[in-house]
Amino acid sequence: MPKLKSHSGAKKRFEPSGRGKLRRNKAWKGHNNEHKTHSRKRAHQGKALVSKADLALVRKLLPNL
Repeated sequence: MPKLKSHSGAKKRFEPSGRGKLRRNKAWKGHNNEHKTHSRKRAHQGKALVSKADLALVRKLLPNL
């Protein structure tokens, strides 16, 4: 059986945390930021954990993590 390849797009978007959970970037900060409040932009900076509902799908895309 050949080795499984990781999904190239998922490789760039998810990273494991120290405890093995998956981290992702938060949405809604890409563009059109001039009309958003400072608090709203601050709330969307940094990383978040992948939800339980999506975890199985992301693990399937990244079999080597």
